[in-house]
Amino acid sequence: MADTGTTATDWRAWQQSWDRQQEWYMPDREERFRIMLDMVEAFVGTEPRVLDLACGTGTITARLLARFPGATSTGVDLDPALLAIARGTFEGDDRVTFVEADLKDPAWPTLLPHGAYDAVLTATALHWLRTGPLEALYGQVAELVRYGGVFMNADHMIDDTTPRINAAERTQRHARMDRAMREGALDWAEWWQLAAKDPALAAPTARRFEIYGAHADGEMPSAAWHARVLREKGFAEARPVWRSPSDTLLLALK
Repeated sequence: MADTGTTATDWRAWQQSWDRQQEWYMPDREERFRIMLDMVEAFVGTEPRVLDLACGTGTITARLLARFPGATSTGVDLDPALLAIARGTFEGDDRVTFVEADLKDPAWPTLLPHGAYDAVLTATALHWLRTGPLEALYGQVAELVRYGGVFMNADHMIDDTTPRINAAERTQRHARMDRAMREGALDWAEWWQLAAKDPALAAPTARRFEIYGAHADGEMPSAAWHARVLREKGFAEARPVWRSPSDTLLLALK
């Protein structure tokens, strides 16, 4: 998506392309974000200080600022390609700061510009972590959220006690993706192949695969597991506030 007529790169087009690719996997993705921001407003108001955790291209931040122009956002991620898109998209917006950090590094919170946040938000990202590092991360998140603030994680949370339901959902998801591919949609792998060909993203994409490999080596524990661990780490309440057949939006209140 580089502009071949100039040296500029259309970063917003790259961000939108990422969104379209993700929507083939999660058709209720925008509804999930709407509920997330409804909960932000309900608990911390319309001018929140937000930590966009594992921010990727800045998808949550874009929706946050469109709905709440008085909000501020700190995006943190390790992926150099997605961060390049995020930084390019929000360049010149003093409401947004990006931090490159490894969430498995115990020192990552020291890189943030603030010691406390009204809300910490994340989506479709923490399943890249195994449960041990995720438990440690939840402890750090609990320290970053102020009293009365919220943490929300929207992600794949698999209940192993419902294997037939899980299998039916998986079959439906694969059929939907097959239809999308026949209509010319890019899947996850094809999107990254396209990014690798863009002069502005080729080097960051190569570094990204050096860091992460082909795909996540994480786990997808149940919503009950997430809620229990978040309470153990210092949140007063935690439960799902939205669900689809494949995804859960879990809210934890400090």
